[in-house]
Amino acid sequence: MIEKIHSTPCGNIHYWVNLIDSDLVTLVFLPGLTADHRLFNKQISYFKNKYNVFVWDAPAHAASWPFTFDFDLMDKAKWLYEILEREGILHPVIVGQSMGGYVGQAFAQLYPEKIKGFVSIDSAPLQRKYVTAIEIWLLKKMEPVYYYYPWKSLLKTGTNGVAVSEYGRKLMHEIMMIYDGDKKRYAQVSGHGMKMLAEAMEKDLPYTISCPALLICGKRDHAGSCIRYNKAWHKDTNIPIAWIEEAGHNSNTDKPEIVNDLIEKLVRQIQQGDK
Repeated sequence: MIEKIHSTPCGNIHYWVNLIDSDLVTLVFLPGLTADHRLFNKQISYFKNKYNVFVWDAPAHAASWPFTFDFDLMDKAKWLYEILEREGILHPVIVGQSMGGYVGQAFAQLYPEKIKGFVSIDSAPLQRKYVTAIEIWLLKKMEPVYYYYPWKSLLKTGTNGVAVSEYGRKLMHEIMMIYDGDKKRYAQVSGHGMKMLAEAMEKDLPYTISCPALLICGKRDHAGSCIRYNKAWHKDTNIPIAWIEEAGHNSNTDKPEIVNDLIEKLVRQIQQGDK
């Protein structure tokens, strides 16, 4: 994987690519809130010699720091588009975990002709109809909650609360330790992420997924109302859904082989459709 940098008015975004052939599908891996590119280590190692692969540290996360918190979800999607254009990536299949799935939906809203496929991993729909007014209000008020919450409790919740496997919990613990000693930054990253999520929902845009797509959700995902949202999302859109046994919110780290197989099947479906 080659590390590169994309400059924005708010800061530099670090990303990694392994590009084999521009005619191949590119799997665009987008980690969730507070996580970084390592979240997809099991996917990158499996796919990097089969397809083009891309992964980033989202704005203000890990290597993509320092970063000014003066951007919204659409800005993230626009910066992603700029990077894909710069790299000559023609056939992006966005694989977004949690917040990464929301970025993927924003991207699909802005560039429906660009996105070739979409995989949501333990994410949820962006449409306004799925959330209540109180949920949106709460999303906008989370930064001080994170700031005043004891760090040891945050660390425990942020690891044991998102993964059930030993590997998944160990990895997330390592990722969260980036913020050890700087809880203010962790609170800013988390609070800003939830606030811009609420604002994207308030835009009340269609966020239609018109490309081949798949919803993946761990059966032990207890992050928010993720399971409830995914059931409704699947029912309303008929997008296929895969429920992963013994997997939490980071189901791609808890059951990487199963998730990799599901991603690969969607890619094959896309390739067959292009013939």
